[in-house]
Amino acid sequence: MFGCDCFHWNTRLDYFEVEQSPDPFSLPAPLPQWPQGEGFATGRIRLGELEVAKITKFESVWSCYPSRRNKNAKGVTFYRPVGIPDGFFSLGHYCQSNDHPLWGFVLVAREIKESSDLPALQRPLNYSLVWSSEHGFIWLPNAPTGYRALGLLVTDTPVEPSVDSIRCVRLDLTENCEACEMILDDDFTIWETRPCKRGLYGRGVCVGTFFSSTYGIINEDMVTTACLKNRDPTLHAMPNLEQIHALIKHYGPTVYFHPDEIYMPSSVQWFFDNGALLYKSGKSDGERIDSKGTQLPKDGCNDGEFWIDLPKDEVKRDYVKRGNLESAELYVHVKPAFGGTFTDIVMWVFCPFNGPATLKVGLANIPLARVGEHVGDWEHYTLRVSNFTGELWSIYFSEHSGGKWVDATNLEYINGNKAIVYSSKCGHASYAHSGTYLLGPSKLGIGVRNDVAKSKYYVDSSTKYKIVAAEYLGDTVEEPCWLQYMREWGPTLMYDARSEIDKLMNHLPIFVRFSMENLLDIFPTELYGEEGPTGPKEKDNWFGDERW
Repeated sequence: MFGCDCFHWNTRLDYFEVEQSPDPFSLPAPLPQWPQGEGFATGRIRLGELEVAKITKFESVWSCYPSRRNKNAKGVTFYRPVGIPDGFFSLGHYCQSNDHPLWGFVLVAREIKESSDLPALQRPLNYSLVWSSEHGFIWLPNAPTGYRALGLLVTDTPVEPSVDSIRCVRLDLTENCEACEMILDDDFTIWETRPCKRGLYGRGVCVGTFFSSTYGIINEDMVTTACLKNRDPTLHAMPNLEQIHALIKHYGPTVYFHPDEIYMPSSVQWFFDNGALLYKSGKSDGERIDSKGTQLPKDGCNDGEFWIDLPKDEVKRDYVKRGNLESAELYVHVKPAFGGTFTDIVMWVFCPFNGPATLKVGLANIPLARVGEHVGDWEHYTLRVSNFTGELWSIYFSEHSGGKWVDATNLEYINGNKAIVYSSKCGHASYAHSGTYLLGPSKLGIGVRNDVAKSKYYVDSSTKYKIVAAEYLGDTVEEPCWLQYMREWGPTLMYDARSEIDKLMNHLPIFVRFSMENLLDIFPTELYGEEGPTGPKEKDNWFGDERW
């Protein structure tokens, strides 16, 4: 350990401060012995001409605390990977914020298939100094023609690093990457990077390195480093069906519903068995849907010609609205992430009905009558698992008006390595921690409430689930009929949601009314409930990456 500190120059005052680098993080419980397979959890992954290994052990090079001019910036530590296996080469260094435990990785690579042309890996020609201070220096490898650098190096001396310290990668084995999460915003910026093309068919591989710039905001063209590209079409490190079941059994979260929740989830079959109707445009009567949804149209086009609705009978309608927790199960879609170096386990929960919203204005809570109501609510969260080891890396929570990834370091665990997912009252959005989340300009104390808390109402997704899709496994997983239904799971509502809110605004003070008008412009369209929601396969994240 070098124990070096960052020295920031200020035109008015020269100073430096020490920032302690964080301790490493590990999951609450040991990993099990995963079932046997081809390449999953073997520690190494073939990408074609290259084989890569994931390094999670580091040696700190330089810890940096932000200048006093930017009190909101967080300290960071730069690390070099250690314990690199024989024959593998570093592709860059690692950096993370000091406000959470050390939890990251960088990939190292070796050539396993010689090319008739140029080698896959090459030393840099030399380095360009990207940024420097009294105690820290950031270097960009200058790649030979036909190669690209995948990461930066950090030193605690002004001596240029050896060209043997890192390798550049041949151009055709790389893809463009982009800056995503800002780690440090000060005299210079530090960014995490990710492949530009992501999702089910994306082949870009996240290397785990960082990018540095003197610009506050950067675009793709300004990122001079690259990511790897998986040229192995077999995606051999993806888990087989037995391994998927083992992952869900080990990591499947418990989904808690609010103590005052009225509109519970159910299975899709329960919804169909209890009188759900299929309507066709131009016809006044709906057709009863059978248990499997075999008569649902499956031509893959959301043309507005069909929709699903609750039973007509008011008593039965109210009964179905309230769902059936006993029958509820999570519907699982398994897909590759970052070129098959990670697995995304997407878990969908179905609720027959989404309840009305509640508006918070200062200390007052105002029910919004029908605003926010709709039939057929689909929500989800996503577990991202490393294919190198089978470790849970993060979970995506599909909050209203967006969502976010939460690292394994910041999850709440209930039983071993099983995390908790909180479902919001009436709206069923997912959150990592209990509390009240406001949708809207919360600084004004005004917004739509999303309340989440533990209760006796929950679903254990590690046991109550059904795998409904895993395209990379071919015909191994049979998709249910209802998954092919691309139309709406609820009718278009016939009321004007905005006029409903306008009526409410007329009874509020003028200053609150003005804030409400601003608030309406940023409400998500699903809050108004003007159209019924579509099913999982019509969502952007089915084939793409989560919004991030």
